[in-house]
Amino acid sequence: MDQFSAHLDRGWDLVQKGDTRGAEGSARSALQIDEESPEAYNLLGYAAALEGDFEEALEHYEQALHLDDGYLEAMLNAAEICIHPLAHYDQAESLCDQALELAENSEERVDALLLKFDALLGGNDIDAARAVCRAFPDGPFENEGHTFLVGRALYEAGMVEDAYPLIERSIKAHPDNPEAQYYMGLLLDERGDSAGATQAFLRSRDLDLGVPAPPWSLTRETFQSTIQNIVSRVREDLQSFISPSEVFIADLPGVEVISDGVDPRSLLLLDAIAETEGKPSKARLFVYQRNVERLAGALELLTGEFKDALERELAAGFLDAGNESEETARSTRNRRVLN
Repeated sequence: MDQFSAHLDRGWDLVQKGDTRGAEGSARSALQIDEESPEAYNLLGYAAALEGDFEEALEHYEQALHLDDGYLEAMLNAAEICIHPLAHYDQAESLCDQALELAENSEERVDALLLKFDALLGGNDIDAARAVCRAFPDGPFENEGHTFLVGRALYEAGMVEDAYPLIERSIKAHPDNPEAQYYMGLLLDERGDSAGATQAFLRSRDLDLGVPAPPWSLTRETFQSTIQNIVSRVREDLQSFISPSEVFIADLPGVEVISDGVDPRSLLLLDAIAETEGKPSKARLFVYQRNVERLAGALELLTGEFKDALERELAAGFLDAGNESEETARSTRNRRVLN
């Protein structure tokens, strides 16, 4: 093996071990040998994305594509971060269309279709997203990961009965996949199987606890102070309903609240502690750090994402409380909890 290839292979090995800084060093060593290597720029982009530096990652992927405009892997990697967390949905869709033209086998085609689906869904083009679902092959899929991902896409498109057998098959193959267990919970909930859904959600929660936190994850103390600062800056008409002193942090929702109907991927729970004329007037705030960080995807996005979510939930729980019937409130799984 030549030295250039050795640097790239070592970089990808380090990525798998979670050593993103080491992977970046290997990619830069490769670039010292070949400064126009698209493979090295793709590795740099991947390492930067894992670090949460998504704009930098996109720049590296674009440089890889500048050097090789048919580099499918870099194209798909760029599309993925354009979807989340950058929300550049039009750019992602364009990249996916290019990837579909370049795809040489069914596995590459499914990869591109899955990302195009996510881009369209992110852009709220539901009809086009459902059309992409109809383009998926029937399976079985050579890549077992596609079984779950296609099932998830079908669920998100509202094709619940089509999604169920794929998610079920995925769990049989990989029972330790928290995503598959979570979507099974959603599917069972749709079918009215509350007990089965709760068991699936609890399995998902247990598995989520075993997933390493992102490299940029905050300490518990820093995360709490960050959330308290956000609480102190919510918009003026919501400030009286919540106090920074009533903020409580946990990794994930507890077993007891999931069993009582709370979604295990919820960001927060507002618990009313005072009432005026039958309406809540004050709340304690429970925040689930793992879920907040999963949604944000990057440290610089955390504050904005959570502030928007908190203000939506405060408005729905307090300003709009009188507009929701008791029956509707009981039937809402999250009961003032945000997914």
